[in-house]
Amino acid sequence: MQITAGRQILMLELTSFAIRHCPFLDFASTDFGFKLRAANMDSLSSSPRATAGATPAARLLNVGFQASSALALVSFLLVLWTQIDRSPLPGKTGWLAALLVLTTALATLASLARTLPGPNVLLTAALIGLLGGLAHGLGATTAFPFGPFLYPEAAGPKFFNTLAWPLPLIWIIAILNSRGVARLILRPWRKLKNYALWLIGVTALLVLLFDLALEPFAAHGNHFWRWLPTKFPFTWHGAPIVNFLGWLLTALLILAFTTPALSKKPARTNKSRVDYHPLVVWLLALTLFAASAFQNQFWSAAALDVLAGIVVTIFAVRGARW
Repeated sequence: MQITAGRQILMLELTSFAIRHCPFLDFASTDFGFKLRAANMDSLSSSPRATAGATPAARLLNVGFQASSALALVSFLLVLWTQIDRSPLPGKTGWLAALLVLTTALATLASLARTLPGPNVLLTAALIGLLGGLAHGLGATTAFPFGPFLYPEAAGPKFFNTLAWPLPLIWIIAILNSRGVARLILRPWRKLKNYALWLIGVTALLVLLFDLALEPFAAHGNHFWRWLPTKFPFTWHGAPIVNFLGWLLTALLILAFTTPALSKKPARTNKSRVDYHPLVVWLLALTLFAASAFQNQFWSAAALDVLAGIVVTIFAVRGARW
């Protein structure tokens, strides 16, 4: 009991330190490199971006983006700690994972709102959440297109007693951050005639990689859903192969509907700016999935997570620096 209490005290102290001293990170760069800018709540309004002719709405959006990103980062660190230490925080089971999903989705949308008009961001989020939620709701009732699975009690409340509430937000996180990473990878070819098609294809592949890493974490590490036996001879840590085909096709369908809204840019935009925020979110997600895979001795999943993170980072940074 003393050891457990000591670990919890240490974890709370680390969280408090992160809140007080961890800088807000601005992952947008005009010189194709990472630029970390320390800021606190008193100096946010004096940042170059906030004071360079920005409207009050733009300053508010910037504060919201930085605050949501900081909350998501703290939530990530706490979830990562509980995965490694295997000692849950006090309170209802699953509240910390729920907080991580909510804050990450909010930070993702706030990041997108810096480069797209607000109505486009809201329309995109609604389409992704609706289409992804419908696909998983259909899958929960008919086993199409992902294969047979069910949501246990650990998944939390369900929409219409069918769809676990985090799934629409998980789709928003997966689609938008994968698309942001794909834009970094394809930056050298952004003026090609078929760039939009390449962007959809690479985004869908990154979503597929995201799900390959997610499945062991969600199904075994946290019991967000449970796969039922199928006739397929091979599975990926319990997930049938048809599940990944379903994710790929659903991602392509979502991108087909959301690309027009995602392609509209505001009248004034800094085309030289490179946004690393989606890459950071994507890599932190893979880090969490890999930690869970190592803890559960899913060596193939852990190896895939590490390899995917390295390869995608190399191509993304190389493309961004082009």
